[in-house]
Amino acid sequence: VEPVGTKNDWEVNLLGAISATDIISIIKKEIEDFDWDDSARETGEVIWVGDGIATIYGIDHAMYGEIVTFENGVKGMVQDIRQNEIGCILFGSDLGIKEGTKVVRTKKKAGIPVGDAFLGRVVNALGEPIDGEGDIKEDDYFPVEQEAPSIVDRKSVDTPLETGILSIDSMFPIGRGQRELIIGDRQTGKTSVALDTILNQKGKDVICIYVAIGQKASTVAKIVSTLEKHGAMDYTTVFSSTASDCAPLQYIVPYAGTALAEYFMYKGKDVLMVYDDLSKHAVAYRALSLLLERSPGREAYPGDVFYLHSRLLERSSRLNEKAGGGSITALPIIETQAGDLSAYIPTNVISITDGQIFLESDLFNSGMRPAVNVGLSVSRVGGAAQAKAMKKAAGSVRIDLAQYREMEIFTQFSSDLDEATTQQLKYGSGLMELLKQPLSSPLSLHEQVITLCAATHKAMMHVETKKMKKYQRDMLDYFDSAYPEIGREIEEKRQLPDELAEKIVKVAEEFADKSR
Repeated sequence: VEPVGTKNDWEVNLLGAISATDIISIIKKEIEDFDWDDSARETGEVIWVGDGIATIYGIDHAMYGEIVTFENGVKGMVQDIRQNEIGCILFGSDLGIKEGTKVVRTKKKAGIPVGDAFLGRVVNALGEPIDGEGDIKEDDYFPVEQEAPSIVDRKSVDTPLETGILSIDSMFPIGRGQRELIIGDRQTGKTSVALDTILNQKGKDVICIYVAIGQKASTVAKIVSTLEKHGAMDYTTVFSSTASDCAPLQYIVPYAGTALAEYFMYKGKDVLMVYDDLSKHAVAYRALSLLLERSPGREAYPGDVFYLHSRLLERSSRLNEKAGGGSITALPIIETQAGDLSAYIPTNVISITDGQIFLESDLFNSGMRPAVNVGLSVSRVGGAAQAKAMKKAAGSVRIDLAQYREMEIFTQFSSDLDEATTQQLKYGSGLMELLKQPLSSPLSLHEQVITLCAATHKAMMHVETKKMKKYQRDMLDYFDSAYPEIGREIEEKRQLPDELAEKIVKVAEEFADKSR
């Protein structure tokens, strides 16, 4: 069939068709090879910045908790999503950020590097070393916010985590996977209890993570020095966000510490987490929330402040073997104002945790260290994990102390007391003296069991109250040198059969005769 039109027209049409085909193929190839730069599309700019908060316009698809990067390199985290803008908290100085500064999405949730090399190091809220000992080689990257293990992945608490503090291990035992709150006014020894617990984990295959929130840098340095002095830094990592750090870093640091703890937990290790303290954490979060224009509620805290701590502490648990078999034991610290346990933050954290150790100012000032209030302290779980030897030795100590406190109140004005009451008061004051413990001197299980066994069987009634601590130390040294098999049996079998208890009392009486 002849093409329509003249020869010249046909040639022109053919050439036009060829050139059009070429153009289409070129366009197709260009489309196939085109590298769609998604980040370029997801660029916004700052419309307001101040106090560690930036408001950004132009990023429409950001997720809550996502990291964004500012053009000067500072990172921020999306914390507030509104209709036409997002609110970010900054993990660094806002000096180089101003109105119009470009911001890019990373599509990554906030996370920190984790690994075995973090043990023995001091790091900041972002997992970066601040101890001047060089970079840390990471093994993995864990999100700072992660869902707590489900009920199916957990198992019951049945292994003790010994603090080495006689008053706690005997009356308020803590199990691996438990959350035990340490609460009291400032300067009542809360941090000391936590530090002694860390020191007592030496040689017990427990990894410790200490998180300092809003503390003075000098205080953190002192704590690190104490840990190094006692050889505890070998199995400890310190996360520090000091009072001079911005509120976002103080807010994120306990979650960062928990991310490292989860890395070890899922590898089957037991971890002890100390949050010191969550009162300052709540204050940092309140500052952020008010700057993000969230409505304040009770005591000026935002309504979601309970969720702030519950989603943190729920991550502490004991996993079953299928899920990894590790555990995170949490010791959160809360500071009260004038012993007010019914304030907003204390009641929140008490309801999240599995018990509390209440340290009282009056007891502390009267020389009782640690100043544990026997009446208001409780462990809701640890009894199931307490060593059988300790459970048997502690027996009636708590009731005896409660009776002593009651009797002391009634008899302080009375001069004429019968013999039974006098003996009861002497026994009670001796027990109180035995529960005093100097700093950084945790007791092993057999030392605690021998002390309680001798005390409850009235083998130390002849000792003056003032000389009780020296007598206890001398008696324990005598047991270790003359009868080391008693200590070995308690440590290995963790039981206290009647014959062993009788033997302990007999040796205690033997020592009493020698020391008279």
